Amino acid sequence: MEVFTEYLAHIDNPQHRDRTGEVLVWVTKKFPNSMPKIAWNQPMFTDHGTFIIGFSVAKHHLAFAPEKAAINQFSEGIVQADYDNTKQLVRIQ
Repeated sequence: MEVFTEYLAHIDNPQHRDRTGEVLVWVTKKFPNSMPKIAWNQPMFTDHGTFIIGFSVAKHHLAFAPEKAAINQFSEGIVQADYDNTKQLVRIQ
């Protein structure tokens, strides 16, 4: 996925870089109609020009920010998985 190559190259931790790459490839394969792009210095996917999900990497976690409808639909599972989250963001360590 060339669109994310430069972003991934700037992730210092090789394990984080590999895992983030795996997640981005998974999203691309699972949702082939989505459009991968870099916006606001982070990888994200859109569909018909509408934001669907964005990702960011920090020292201790991978965060994803799906559209509000996804957070609402999966909020119970997010809580049960004990993921750190806000109304618009989920962090996975």
